[in-house]
Amino acid sequence: MTQPPPNAPQAPVRKILIVDDDHPTREMLKLALELEGYQVAEASNGLRLLGNLQVDRPDLVLLDVHMSWIDGFELCRSIKGNPELCQIPIVFLSGCRSEQEVRQGLAAGADDYFTKPVDLDVLRTRLHELIERGSAEDR
Repeated sequence: MTQPPPNAPQAPVRKILIVDDDHPTREMLKLALELEGYQVAEASNGLRLLGNLQVDRPDLVLLDVHMSWIDGFELCRSIKGNPELCQIPIVFLSGCRSEQEVRQGLAAGADDYFTKPVDLDVLRTRLHELIERGSAEDR
């Protein structure tokens, strides 16, 4: 296997933040995304998340809808309403398959909405597209 030259530019490692109150779901997503080369951070709720987003900004947020303290819709509206954070792509993950909830999530500003159980291949493809689109907009 050939190694890249020592001074060759390397692609930046992209960071995904998973916000979900279900620990097994977070762990499964974290493992799958780390295997794809992403750096993954996780949170069990959105209560302290908003302040941390400005300090440790992810390239994308995977967000559960139903959580304690603050629901995903409210958290999404807060992120998208902040001029410093509004460009971060947000993808909802929910166990609810209600069309009304999907519409509510997209109206809150989400870039996409997946229902659980998630097809990991489709999710990986969509996350890559959203992160690359966000990177192109930042240039």
